[in-house]
Amino acid sequence: MEHISSEKLAEIAKEEYRKIESKIADGSLTPKDRRDIPLQVMPTGEPLVRARQMSEVALGYTKEQAIVEANRCLQCKNEPCVKGCPVNVRIPQFIAKVAKGDFKGAVDEIKQTNLLPAICGRVCPQEKQCQGECTVGKVYKSVEKAVSIGRLERFVADFERENNLTTTPAVAPSTGKKVAIVGSGPAGLTVAADCRRAGHDVTVFEAFHKAGGVMVYGIPEFRLPKDIVAKEVENLKNMGVKFEMNFLVGRTSTVQQILTEKGFDAAFVGTGAGLPKFFGIPGENYIGVFSANEYLTRANLMKAYDKEKADTPFYEAKTVVVCGGGNVAMDAARMALRLGAEKVYVVYRRTRAEMPARAEEVDHAEEEGVEFRFLENPIEILGNAEDGRVTGIRALSYELGEPDASGRRRPVEIKGSEHDIPCDAVIVALGNNSNPLIPKTTPEIAVDNKGHITVDEKQATSMTKVWAGGDIVLGAATVILAMGEGRKAAQSINEYLAK
Repeated sequence: MEHISSEKLAEIAKEEYRKIESKIADGSLTPKDRRDIPLQVMPTGEPLVRARQMSEVALGYTKEQAIVEANRCLQCKNEPCVKGCPVNVRIPQFIAKVAKGDFKGAVDEIKQTNLLPAICGRVCPQEKQCQGECTVGKVYKSVEKAVSIGRLERFVADFERENNLTTTPAVAPSTGKKVAIVGSGPAGLTVAADCRRAGHDVTVFEAFHKAGGVMVYGIPEFRLPKDIVAKEVENLKNMGVKFEMNFLVGRTSTVQQILTEKGFDAAFVGTGAGLPKFFGIPGENYIGVFSANEYLTRANLMKAYDKEKADTPFYEAKTVVVCGGGNVAMDAARMALRLGAEKVYVVYRRTRAEMPARAEEVDHAEEEGVEFRFLENPIEILGNAEDGRVTGIRALSYELGEPDASGRRRPVEIKGSEHDIPCDAVIVALGNNSNPLIPKTTPEIAVDNKGHITVDEKQATSMTKVWAGGDIVLGAATVILAMGEGRKAAQSINEYLAK
């Protein structure tokens, strides 16, 4: 798809707005009028320029783009989009306000159920959730033509922040109860907000020196600027939520000690999925082989790309192979370009159609120059015996067979198809297992055979006074799914503490 400049898209939107302005004013837009309004494309930076910059790729809607896009919404009475949202944001109501230019009213509507709209608007897979259920998308038989709910959510959240309109949510009178939150990722922050709003004294214990969990260590700056996460954390602090940083629960103190010695009345565990998976093939111990988790943490949390200020180095490589097909693989591949790689390959054992990554992220990677090698998978990592550094991968070619349990066609290796791909760095992006530290140090908390904490329908664990949610329960999932679990847990904690 040819890149269109943000200036051109803004002009197109102004023209579309002029066409419908009078009908918006008198409320005479018909369903047919709405279906005829064209989808508003998200403006992005010029691909080959942005591929070497850390600045955000998606530039956000203009006011006219937001109003035009919002008026595509049919305001369905049965609200299918809400059913697709893990936190049940009142989507038609907030979009109706955007359609009339009431941007502050729109973000206030969202924040009744989601305190992190600037983040969710950027990183949630809306096409698999709210937009996947959108009637407009179903009319056109394409989720890509659904109303751009996520882009509108991002727009109103940015409008509020950039115009200094952010208000601190109301907090109920003190209950005298104390709630500990272990981990400051999306699940933990959601529980912190909802428990604090109920009047409880809330403390978040975070292992890193910055709050935000995967939002600061995993998702790159060019997709989610870290100052946005910092402002959301600051908003929680303004509500009275306390943060204890560099506090590794399971080492600094156990969950049991937090409940007893520190006197907390309830605890929520949201420590995420931080244990990376590897292939288990020869050569994975060569210098230049990284988990995507480490690679992205160095660049995102520690800002290794800023050589003049950063205390942590990054591994300089000219040709990088990224193994995997999810969003993390796309993040790692695009980060490699920004760290100076001349050539970046994504090796994936299925085809583009089976990739779990968001289509938008795949498109952005391709625009920026990442090359995709489909139906291939490494069987060995090659290296130089003298210095122990990576020199390439040995891969097999595949063809697709019958669908497997996931519904995707199973990759079947082609005998005798071994071939080498030269490179000087390999990034393994096969996903992560749940953080094992708390289950190991707190045997009272039951886990399944994959190490995920087991919970009931209210997110309560097998240990009294302890709830859990997010990736530590789900395995590697999404920000909004983690937030959905956080909301359920907070409701249960608040009910428990009200007894």
